Amino acid sequence: MKHYMVNEIFYSLQGEGMRAGTPNVFVRFSGCNLTCSRDGEAGFDCDTEFTSGRKMAAPQLHQEMCEAMKRVDVGKRTVWCILTGGEPALQVDPSLVAFLHEAGWAIAIETNGTRVLPPGIDWISCSPKSAEHTLRLERADELRYVRHAGQGIPRPSIEAANLLLSPAFETIEGPNGEPLHRPLKGALEWCIGLVKENPRWRLSVQQHKTWHIR
Repeated sequence: MKHYMVNEIFYSLQGEGMRAGTPNVFVRFSGCNLTCSRDGEAGFDCDTEFTSGRKMAAPQLHQEMCEAMKRVDVGKRTVWCILTGGEPALQVDPSLVAFLHEAGWAIAIETNGTRVLPPGIDWISCSPKSAEHTLRLERADELRYVRHAGQGIPRPSIEAANLLLSPAFETIEGPNGEPLHRPLKGALEWCIGLVKENPRWRLSVQQHKTWHIR
C-alpha cells in the first residue's frame, strides 16, 4: 500500500481565493519542488513549514481527517478537504483521489502548476510561482498570483475562469515576540490599482493571516 508524506492535518477556514470563508479539512503534504524568496521569481519569502512529515497510507490519512473535525455536526453538507503543501502534486495520485471521493470528500487542491494533476479533483487553485513556460497545468478553477509593488499584471498560460491578485506578505515579530503578518510595503495598494485597471481580475487578500488562524 502506498504511503504519503504528510506534514499536518487540521480543520480551519479557507482564507483566500473564491472559496474564502468556507470550512475545510486541510491536508498539508511535505516537500516542494520550488524555493520561494522575495528576491526570486515568487517575490516573497515562503513562511510555510512543510519539510517534516509522517508517512501515512490512505486509510490512516482519512481517519485523521475525520478526527480533525470529529466534533463538527456537518448534517447533509458536503465536506471539503484541501490538499496543499509544499507542493501536493508531487504525491497526490489517482488512487488517493478515488479513495477520498469514495469516502465522501469533495477535493480541492492548491498547486504551483508545475506538475500535471490526476483527474477528478473538484476544485483546482493554482498559484504560479515560476515562469509561465515552466507550468504544466492546462486549466484551473482559479489562478492566484502574488504580487508586490512594481510587478505587472500576469499573462497566464493556464486557462481559468477566475483570476486573482494577492499582495505579498511579510512576517515580523510583534511586541511580545509573536509573529505578525502584514502586506509588503505598497503591495496592497499596488494590487488594488492593478485590479481597477484590469477588471477581469479580482483582489484576494490572505485573510487567514489577519484572522490569526492557520
